Amino acid sequence: MSPIEAIISDFGGVLTSPLEDAFRGFAADSSIPLGALGTAMAAYGEELGANPLYELETGRLTEREFVAGVGAALRANGHPGANMDEFARGWFTHLRPNEQLFDYYRSLAARGLRFAVCTNNVREWEPLWRAMLPIDEIFETVVDSGFVGVRKPDPEIYRLTLERLGGVAPERVVFVDDFEHNCEAARALGMTAVRFETTAQTIAEIDAALGG
Repeated sequence: MSPIEAIISDFGGVLTSPLEDAFRGFAADSSIPLGALGTAMAAYGEELGANPLYELETGRLTEREFVAGVGAALRANGHPGANMDEFARGWFTHLRPNEQLFDYYRSLAARGLRFAVCTNNVREWEPLWRAMLPIDEIFETVVDSGFVGVRKPDPEIYRLTLERLGGVAPERVVFVDDFEHNCEAARALGMTAVRFETTAQTIAEIDAALGG
């Protein structure tokens, strides 16, 4: 019998298509070059004294403040017509649900495995991403950085997720994420971590962790 009792899964980039696709799609739709968007975020970060995306994902910055700040930086850097007001809509237009992985998770839940989402996300976007898949069907709890004020790879968000799963031991958890530094933090706490690269590879690695 497998010692694994639960799976903690990321949302964006794991249960969806790659996040890079969403950035590129928004850039193309808005005619804002991807490099210019990165430069504007860096400039706004210098003004804030912090990474604006991290501030947004921990609820210390509202979506409205983020959009206004990055938009102003874009205009100051030679993009006078830049409008970030449709950032969320443009982002989600280019994300697709990973139905295959969700169906696999559903099959594991039917076998008795427990599930939690641990996501770095934006508080105001919760209705948008939850509408993509029937999250509450199999996930017992959702730990969203935008609501709890801490983001991966801070160990505190992992501990909080374990606590919300009733205190399951990290050694009995498989953690799935598309960023290696988030996986490394999970391993440091004793979890088995699978870095998502493709759906087939992820399913194979989870199966291996479950003992086939």
